Amino acid sequence: MISITLHDLDDRVAAELRARAAEHGRSPEQEACAILSDVLGNGEAPSAEPPENLATGFREIFREYHREFGDVELPIPPREPPREPPTFD
Repeated sequence: MISITLHDLDDRVAAELRARAAEHGRSPEQEACAILSDVLGNGEAPSAEPPENLATGFREIFREYHREFGDVELPIPPREPPREPPTFD
């Protein structure tokens, strides 16, 4: 992974980058990475659409895992009584 710092970026270009990033629901840094990926053709750009909600995002990420292994039941640990609050005597 490489980090790039841009110096003396024209104000007009910076404003266009911010506007384009907002249009795609990304940060300016993510938008710059997407533009470079598109122009250079080295890999996929990050998704422009954020997931509808967190559960939908996880469902998409683990879709292949679910196809291979099916549902997974996780044990629910028993509840314990709450601890006594600390005293500062």
